[in-house]
Amino acid sequence: MLSSFFFCLAIAAAPAAPAAAPEQDPLWRRALALHHRALVVDTHSDTTSRMLDDATQESGLTPGFDVGRRFKDGHMDLPRMKEGGIDAEFFAIYVAKEYAPSGAARRAMEMIDSVDKMLTRYPDRIQLARSAGDVRRIAQRGRIAALLGIEGGHAIEDSLGALRIFWNLGVRYMTLTHTNSNSWCDSSGDEPRWRGLNELGRRVVHEMNRIGMIVDVSHVSDDAFWAVMETTSAPAIASHSSCRALCNHPRNMSDDMIRALARNGGVIQINFNSGFLDDSFNEATKLLRSRLRAAAEASLRDDPEGLAKELERISRAVPDTPPPLSKLIDHIDHAVKLAGADHVGLGSDFDGVPSVPAGMEDCTKLPAITYELLERGYRDEDVVKILGGNTLRVLEAVERESRRLTAAERN
Repeated sequence: MLSSFFFCLAIAAAPAAPAAAPEQDPLWRRALALHHRALVVDTHSDTTSRMLDDATQESGLTPGFDVGRRFKDGHMDLPRMKEGGIDAEFFAIYVAKEYAPSGAARRAMEMIDSVDKMLTRYPDRIQLARSAGDVRRIAQRGRIAALLGIEGGHAIEDSLGALRIFWNLGVRYMTLTHTNSNSWCDSSGDEPRWRGLNELGRRVVHEMNRIGMIVDVSHVSDDAFWAVMETTSAPAIASHSSCRALCNHPRNMSDDMIRALARNGGVIQINFNSGFLDDSFNEATKLLRSRLRAAAEASLRDDPEGLAKELERISRAVPDTPPPLSKLIDHIDHAVKLAGADHVGLGSDFDGVPSVPAGMEDCTKLPAITYELLERGYRDEDVVKILGGNTLRVLEAVERESRRLTAAERN
């Protein structure tokens, strides 16, 4: 989820190599070569919301964010994706809870349409991928593979038919909830309603397995996570979550959950949001917002409407100093130690978060992750898995399970 507020935060240009790894450093050169040789897959970007909702001032006539241009703000556009070595990007079909219970499917369709417009405008730079094989073929041709992931299960409006239509349009994962519990699954950001999943929720998971759509457990409650593990016959993912042991946020996964996801054959894709990486950053954020609220309430007590707007802005304020890149690497490292290098990936949440670590200001900085992992002693083959190989393995496994289930139906 994002707000245009985030895009007012300009991202200063920075050298491609991290300060600790000047370009003459042999390890940096090795990291760059490995990064661009690997298939780099990011499982969650909210740039779709910017493409749909933000209006460029160029000529004053052209609606929509032109993802084909290089911007100084935000985290991602096609030129920066290419520079950062991204081979495949899951564009989030994010549907805010305000669109439920009706209107959510329409919002999701509008999101998908914004991606389709991008694909039509830049066919020589980015193409839709519907399978792991498509990802490999598109990347081999030097283009970026675009994949779709619904964020918020209320987007299907409780309809398995709508779920199947979204799959036909190219959606390859669905995050079962967003911050709101829906009619069939509980969210980590809302009051529980179903002790995890109800009967419709189990039918949704089974149908996702059958048609070949990845089940995404980011945002769901702990009870819902365990219910999914009991229900799914295919590997699941946590498309943009981090480690609760290192940062005590309900959106993060406990050690037991990470181990269980590995036993399921799935992958946790680490979220780059500073608030999911560092408890001290969260404490500083709370202090900052408390001070800003006190000042606003004192200065705007005679202006209720102005105060409400200011409090909304303050609710998204974050400290100027983000955590260091090492905090992000710590989460990758922790998950690898728990689950093994076969079960960890990258889910940036770019363009959907108010703060990212210093050294990861936008997607051009992704090679820094490769450098840091090599510096910590990771083997090349394990780095390649984390950068994207694990996510493609899950996509292939989900495709195989879909074929098995549909064949069993015919027999």
